[in-house]
Amino acid sequence: MKQILIINGPNLNLLGKREPSLYGSQDFESFLTELKSEYNEVELSYFQSNVEGEIINKLHEVGFNFGGIILNAGAYTHTSIAIADAVRAIQTPVIEVHISNVFARESYRHHSYLSEVCKGVIVGFGLDSYKLAVTALMMGFVK
Repeated sequence: MKQILIINGPNLNLLGKREPSLYGSQDFESFLTELKSEYNEVELSYFQSNVEGEIINKLHEVGFNFGGIILNAGAYTHTSIAIADAVRAIQTPVIEVHISNVFARESYRHHSYLSEVCKGVIVGFGLDSYKLAVTALMMGFVK
């Protein structure tokens, strides 16, 4: 069974409460339960941290033995060369996701340090961005 890890970065622990007009009203834990039910042929794991170093440590931990990583680094997307270097250093394919359309938001969100080191980017489909990433990993679009 393919193992896929979802990593969420800072403030994504507040999904369902934080800016529902941008991020929706569903918390991630209930969404993850639905996702695991819908994609029961893969083993989905979840990690969230507001701390950059913890995200890097998790990438190092699983980056050589998982089938895929779905990474929503939150604001670290636009600031963290260290997370980009961690993605570059591992072998597991990583897909960058964003719930909102970052290109329809503030200009500082238009640049991602992660995009050039990830296998693909999915932006602006709400929580369904994660479903699209799981599908891409399962169907072999990302290697």
